[in-house]
Amino acid sequence: MRLTDYLDKGASLDPAAPCLTVNGRTRSYAEVQRLSWLVGRALARSGVRPGDRVAVLSGNDPVAFACVFGIARAGAIWCQLDPRDEPVRISELLTLLDCSCLIFQRALASVAAQVSAGLPGLKARVCLDNGAEGPRQAGTVPFRDWLQGLDRDATDADPEFAAGDVAVLTRAGGMSGRARAAMLSDHNIVAMTALTLMSYPFSGRPVYLAYAPLTQLTGLLPFPVMTLGGQIVVMREPDLDELLALIGQYQVTHAFLPPALISALLDRPALRSADLSSLQCLWYGPDPMSPARLAEAVDTIGPVMGRLFGQAEAPMMISAMAPADHFRSDGSKALERYSSAGRPTPLTTVAIMDGHGALLPAGEHGGVVVRGPLVMAGYYGDPTATAEASRHGWHHTGHVGYLDADNYLYLADQATDQIVSDGAPPVRRGRSMYGRGRA
Repeated sequence: MRLTDYLDKGASLDPAAPCLTVNGRTRSYAEVQRLSWLVGRALARSGVRPGDRVAVLSGNDPVAFACVFGIARAGAIWCQLDPRDEPVRISELLTLLDCSCLIFQRALASVAAQVSAGLPGLKARVCLDNGAEGPRQAGTVPFRDWLQGLDRDATDADPEFAAGDVAVLTRAGGMSGRARAAMLSDHNIVAMTALTLMSYPFSGRPVYLAYAPLTQLTGLLPFPVMTLGGQIVVMREPDLDELLALIGQYQVTHAFLPPALISALLDRPALRSADLSSLQCLWYGPDPMSPARLAEAVDTIGPVMGRLFGQAEAPMMISAMAPADHFRSDGSKALERYSSAGRPTPLTTVAIMDGHGALLPAGEHGGVVVRGPLVMAGYYGDPTATAEASRHGWHHTGHVGYLDADNYLYLADQATDQIVSDGAPPVRRGRSMYGRGRA
């Protein structure tokens, strides 16, 4: 499967079903499909070719997310950007990737101008919400003009692709140091989607509330929802009270929040009267919650908490703790597991390794290593870093931890994770999959 297949699968179940909703306005699967075909043809008309890199610089916006499927329609590669990053960091990443097209929101126009100045291969710069009435920057095309003259009713055949082609490029390597991008293939995204559907409850047609940024790795969470013809409700601005209202209004079944925001949510007076009866799973991670705070969440929000752990190089689902895993067989809380990252997901093997490549038994601390179809294809343009991260035949996550006798994974403090290899200085790898959250 390629990225467009997730959208097309949902459309095949019911083209009129709600796909993307924001501020009370809903686009059906058929409408999002049509928009993706238009974007794909506009990219091709702008000179973007299969394999080119196209970046989207935007906050949470349904049109920006629809452009992701247009990028795939053109056979290009989606470059994920965090709009909260410093412009110099965004520029370093886009320069590394030799970005061919930049699609951005008007609110980020000054950043877009700054980061695109150093991209000699840039073929198009498109402003999503800069219509004919808005101010125009030299070299920038308003989105509506960019699509003008294209057949809005045509459906194109997607370009031929090889199984395992790179679909997504996302920043990796921590919050400092030189730019590095993990190459996520179609296989990786299929594995993440399958593991999500295997590991957590999904009943009926799901409704996912996109509070976390769709422009980062959490933008992959809608894909399993779309395979079931589900709806994605997009929050443009982070507001926890609004989140609670939307859960009740749209009968949201799935959502993701980092632990800090779940903790903030527990302190909201509105939580006590909110209708959360539709929730099947509230994902949290990859950082842990304090066991006491997690127990409070289980009591207050409901038996729907679902831990996940992943990173840019192995997105979202290295390990999982489903809502049911938060309880013992007698129905009491399994508090001893509340500080764990869950168990390795199906199709994913997790082990603990010492600095010489030997695997360690249960209970012993060492480097957390991973194998399986979830692991990235490598770092873009950096075979040396790829080889270093995959030494001894395993992907090295950069985290320290241990597996207990029941195969639950426990991680050391992520602020001080270190891997020591053959006496070399400690190094830090990997990047949080959601970036920095705020209430």
